[in-house]
Amino acid sequence: MNKKRILAVCVGNSCRSQMIEGYLRIFTEGRAEIYSAGTEAHGLNEYAVRAMAEDGADISRQTSNVIDEYADMKFDLIIAVCESARKRCNGLPNAGNMIYREFPDPADAYGNEEYIMNVYRDSRNDIREFCRTLADEI
Repeated sequence: MNKKRILAVCVGNSCRSQMIEGYLRIFTEGRAEIYSAGTEAHGLNEYAVRAMAEDGADISRQTSNVIDEYADMKFDLIIAVCESARKRCNGLPNAGNMIYREFPDPADAYGNEEYIMNVYRDSRNDIREFCRTLADEI
């Protein structure tokens, strides 16, 4: 059985695409190769790492990558989580199907620690449910 190769893309590869990578690795249980990238690489976001850890998903060892690093790889599915990523993914030569599923960027949250963490938790929960449904279809 050939594993499907999936790439999740956002702008900075620090939050949303990292969460998708983490959850799809868990939910596909090895049935797919999961990657994430950004149009830029901003590094892992500490709030994303913490929010995921609260839900039992360790993304602390994942790396922040730019989409160009995967230019020579063929992907069966690309998940674009924002308009900027969708536009960038349309030009990938080795792209298979693309899902455009916009998730608000939790990195845009400002306020006190509790408020920011709650924004990340909300994003995490939305992304978890999306990934659980997608993994069932793979």
